[in-house]
Amino acid sequence: MSKNVQLALISRSYCHLCHDMEVALTPLLGEFSASLAVVDVDADEALLARYDELVPVLLHGDTELCHYHLDEEKVRAYLTAHA
Repeated sequence: MSKNVQLALISRSYCHLCHDMEVALTPLLGEFSASLAVVDVDADEALLARYDELVPVLLHGDTELCHYHLDEEKVRAYLTAHA
């Protein structure tokens, strides 16, 4: 039985890399029945302090999967192991 993996994309509205990563994730989300929460880094002081210059950052819980650009191979392997 597979479980729905909830990923979080730490993002900001004016960041083209953030938008690019969200778009690139779409096929993987469908393939693995994963869901994505897009979180505005600028709306949370703790997230801003931790991830400000790293956005976009893709997380599963506290596990950082990648930042700046989607590492499709790494994310695919992670989702395979956790689905």
